[in-house]
Amino acid sequence: MFCEIVAGRAPATVVREWDDALALVPLGPVVDGHTLVIPKQHVADFGEDPEVSAAAMRRAAELAAGDRPMNVITSRGRAATQSVFHLHLHLVPRAENDGLALPWYSGHGRRR
Repeated sequence: MFCEIVAGRAPATVVREWDDALALVPLGPVVDGHTLVIPKQHVADFGEDPEVSAAAMRRAAELAAGDRPMNVITSRGRAATQSVFHLHLHLVPRAENDGLALPWYSGHGRRR
């Protein structure tokens, strides 16, 4: 899917483009401002190519510059909730008491 977007064969709402990455609005944003950063070079996840992963993170950091609270989320493997096997970084703006729970947060105290 992301390779098709990079190649211009699939539609996307592009927020920003660099020579090595794209920033897109996801199909189902969880909050206003939720953005995906994807490298133009196909890698399945952040462990496949450290150079590509670092470049994508650098682009994400450029978009997230400033002091707005934000999560940067990526996953590797189905067991870690990865469903699209092209590296992508979710930039998720946050607000105090926004009620948005991270995937691993159940609202319960820490278990030992």
